[in-house]
Amino acid sequence: MSSATLPRGTKIVATLGPASTEPAVLEKLIEAGVNTVRLNFSHGSAKDHIDRANTVRAIADKLGRPVAVLADLQGPKIRIGKFEKNRIELKKGETFILDASCEMGNQERVGLDYKELPNDVSAGDTLLLGDGEIQLEVVSVKGVEVHTTVLFGGPLSNNKGINRKGGGLTAPALTAKDMEDIKTAAALQADYIAVSFPKSAADMYMARTLLRAAGGTGGLIAKIERTEAVANLDEILDASDGIMVARGDLAVEVGDAAVPALQKMMIRRARTKQKISITATQMMESMTNSPVPTRAEVSDCANAVLDGTDAVMLSAESAAGKYPVEAVEALVRTCLEAERSGESRVDREFTTADSFKRIDQTVAMSVVYASMHMELNAVAALTNSGTSALWLSRYIGKVPVYAFTNSVSTYRKMALYRHIQPVLIPAIADRETEITHIQAELVRSGKMVPGDRLAVTFGVPAGGGANSLRIFDIPAR
Repeated sequence: MSSATLPRGTKIVATLGPASTEPAVLEKLIEAGVNTVRLNFSHGSAKDHIDRANTVRAIADKLGRPVAVLADLQGPKIRIGKFEKNRIELKKGETFILDASCEMGNQERVGLDYKELPNDVSAGDTLLLGDGEIQLEVVSVKGVEVHTTVLFGGPLSNNKGINRKGGGLTAPALTAKDMEDIKTAAALQADYIAVSFPKSAADMYMARTLLRAAGGTGGLIAKIERTEAVANLDEILDASDGIMVARGDLAVEVGDAAVPALQKMMIRRARTKQKISITATQMMESMTNSPVPTRAEVSDCANAVLDGTDAVMLSAESAAGKYPVEAVEALVRTCLEAERSGESRVDREFTTADSFKRIDQTVAMSVVYASMHMELNAVAALTNSGTSALWLSRYIGKVPVYAFTNSVSTYRKMALYRHIQPVLIPAIADRETEITHIQAELVRSGKMVPGDRLAVTFGVPAGGGANSLRIFDIPAR
């Protein structure tokens, strides 16, 4: 099978919002290529999120498409308060006070949603407001007041975020609101839950404990947006099912020039540890107001694909933009072209490992080896948990991989695995009958024709991990 006919491997996450709530728009987004929808828990009620998840799943079932639901927790509100006139203008050299006791801000001072800020900073620190457009140098801390000098000014409006350059703010990753929202995520059976601003593995372990206690079975995605998270990346990966390279807040803390290299490193580490990676923030930002992306945005997205990210994400473009469907279509075009131009590759741990500790890993490597040395037209993974499909997703090649499962939750989760095309099938007790069924399904759907060569991985007995590989030619009917 030529690369031109390969299904798109890189998955697309789209944030839902005012521009994409209507069922007709949601249907167009899924038809255009959305694989996962993001519910931003910074906005809306629990009922809003549950209703949206139900609508998405109804449309996905109607279209026969696997679509995962990602619940994104708000995290700590490290923000300033509000102004009497909604906004002010700060000029370089002016003094300005961040006052935890202030009720309503003015030209001289503003309140703080994050009351602990005076305890977290000291003279000489640089504070960045908004996305870093406003920079303040801390001159002194007097009780609940942080006295600063404006380094870079500009307009400052209500509730803008605060970062300390270099990190170090002590706000916990999980707030009381997040803990309640985890219960909502469990209630709507979210396939993934994104944790904002984790600093260590402990934050992720706490989130998982709370989620399981609420009856949730979704995977956990750690949003890497703090300096401390970069330093603790490996332990956070070990405690998570994946990461989001959240380039907005991360750039504010570490500096924008550091982000591209960090992005590559984080995607590489995630792949090495068999974890999912999502690259986010401003992928097609100009398409919030424009029907076409900039050339720089196309290059940025393509480079994330070539880095090996599992998914790229739209935020404002699909949530509040004028062209949500066009933004998805632009991502699809870019991903496909980047994948066609990229070389086949196997993750380094596969090619350099002296031995494999897991049977399913060995079976996956056997498939990869076979695909590199014989003419295979497709790979089919029969999976209950999705683990064997995740192993196979670490191989970026020129052979499509179809993951067959009778578990609806696994079917949806695998929608986020790069290079994996999930297929939902009925439960079939007999393994031979099941293999015959998937063979017939591949032919019926036009994915294969008689004479094509298929590799199948499966577990014996059924329900166990993948421990078997069978390669055969599709017989004529």
